[in-house]
Amino acid sequence: MIIHSEQEMLDFGESFTKQFVKTIPKSSNVIELVGDVGAGKTTFVRGLAKGLGLSEPITSPSFTISKQYSLPGSKRLVHYDFYRLSDPGLMSEDLQENLNDQNAIIIIEWGDSISNLLPSDHTKITIKYNNDNTRTVEL
Repeated sequence: MIIHSEQEMLDFGESFTKQFVKTIPKSSNVIELVGDVGAGKTTFVRGLAKGLGLSEPITSPSFTISKQYSLPGSKRLVHYDFYRLSDPGLMSEDLQENLNDQNAIIIIEWGDSISNLLPSDHTKITIKYNNDNTRTVEL
């Protein structure tokens, strides 16, 4: 799929939410986002969060490593960014706790250092930045 603008990425994230939420009881509650800096990963998460009913602003957890947001009902959105961590250390324990929580929807950016912890049935989305300022999204 080719995304032409920030608004299209937000719309894609929001519409993706509807399909993803339907699959959670049958599969993993984890989405791994793969893409270079500036590819649109956090923009996708902003759209996804809107689709989940979150009105709070979503920002990249690049410096805090993780951010949590309360969703309507008893669900939570947990957004990780392992970009700066070659070894996740204690963050792997935090991630493991959230992976075991069925009320947590987990988004992971730069997950190479914790790939061994991810469930085999997690959703992986790759976003590639193209020379013409579009993005190619692959599921």
